[in-house]
Amino acid sequence: MNDHTNCLRCGRVLRSAKSIAAGYGPTCAAKVKVAAKAEIIATYKPYQIEKAEELIEQGGLIPLRGKRIFLAVSSDGTETYRTHRAACNCKAGLKGLHVCKHRIAAHILSLAA
Repeated sequence: MNDHTNCLRCGRVLRSAKSIAAGYGPTCAAKVKVAAKAEIIATYKPYQIEKAEELIEQGGLIPLRGKRIFLAVSSDGTETYRTHRAACNCKAGLKGLHVCKHRIAAHILSLAA
């Protein structure tokens, strides 16, 4: 779990321990969840969405450039990947057989921005 002192979505200073642990303030966390429910449900399977939301809640997706390109942390925390809603350089993303959870999480966050 990552600790962030600024919100990963809007950049404001986080004050509560819960927000710091999550990486998002309560308003941004709500906006991220609403974005996931709207467009994402129609596009991806429920288990894929669940994994992407878990990645977001754990602070495993860090914005790099303009909140469109993200640094994603692997499940075991040993590797990082560059991801966008259209591409990811993780093993699953490079194979291109299925959309990886990193891409789905980036899609959710890009809609919430």
